[in-house]
Amino acid sequence: MTKMTRRRMLTAAAGGVAAGTIAAPALAQSMPRVKWRLASSFLRTLDVHYGAAEALARYVAEATDNRFEIQTFPAEQIAPMRMVLDAVQNGTVECGQSPVNFYRAKDPALAFAAGVPFGLNTRMHYAWWHFGGGAEIVNGALAKLNAFALPMGNSGTQMGGFFRRELVTMDDLKGLKFRLAGFGADVLARHGVLPQLIPTAEVYSSLASGKVDGTEFVGPYDDEKLGFHKIAKYYYYPGWWEGGVMYHLMVNLDHWNRLPKSYQAILKDAGEASNSWMLGRYDALNAPALRRLVADGAVPKAFPRPMMEAFYRTAHDIYRETAAKSPSFKQALDSYMGFRDEQLPWWQISELSYNEFLVHMRTQR
Repeated sequence: MTKMTRRRMLTAAAGGVAAGTIAAPALAQSMPRVKWRLASSFLRTLDVHYGAAEALARYVAEATDNRFEIQTFPAEQIAPMRMVLDAVQNGTVECGQSPVNFYRAKDPALAFAAGVPFGLNTRMHYAWWHFGGGAEIVNGALAKLNAFALPMGNSGTQMGGFFRRELVTMDDLKGLKFRLAGFGADVLARHGVLPQLIPTAEVYSSLASGKVDGTEFVGPYDDEKLGFHKIAKYYYYPGWWEGGVMYHLMVNLDHWNRLPKSYQAILKDAGEASNSWMLGRYDALNAPALRRLVADGAVPKAFPRPMMEAFYRTAHDIYRETAAKSPSFKQALDSYMGFRDEQLPWWQISELSYNEFLVHMRTQR
């Protein structure tokens, strides 16, 4: 899609104006000038993650002839990576890019915005958010925090991370120091793992020094740049702690409500465009990066099936315990997991069977 085509599409969608009814300059002149700042949870080195924020800002500027400008700032410049929602809440910035599950301590229901262990895959999550009640549930929780969220990216299913030694039995988990946060860390902790919360910039040195025995991060493209495989060669999959991570633009609710309706529509459309940009970018980059990692010594390994089943049962135990304490979490859990269980039979006979056949035939040529 060309820049001009995208701008026309977004502007038409926002204004509800038939093409050619109002000349572009006249339409632009009717738009107020708005300048926002966006604080990201991601460093520039995560160029696909942070690139989605830059893409969103670019789409908004193009659709409004630069009358709605969003200036993006990487993690730590305005807010620490796990305090972006705080900066949005108190109005330090108008908006922020972050995985909303970072803020589950404020309300455990927020975990479902990004994804939870053994939850929805990327496409299921998108469908749940838009057509299964997900947006209403998450934004209901965020409204109490003076924020509003809209999707602006998805990484797809991630890798399970790098480990110094193989994982064969459940005993291999005991005392293991592993970098992970969220509900996934809670699951591992119940099996003897010692979860570590380490800033992105310190992960490599922590792995190299032995402070941690393993680390998850994102997927092959980002992992290759960080060089974890040179220290811990066993590269486990899948990243079961999220079926596919959805990232959001979180907007200060007061600023959102003050936006003209046309700008709200443009921002939503730009978020959708950024969502597609990030997912497509990772799909294009991860496959060749995985080949290079393997050629450079990484050893891909699947988590043993008994281990995965144990993690699954533990995750659902934790969900039941959390739901008993939090009505908002129970509402989100019932909606999210109900959607998953309804979708799986269709995925089994459609996407799964088709992809399994193609993977098999790839080795037969």
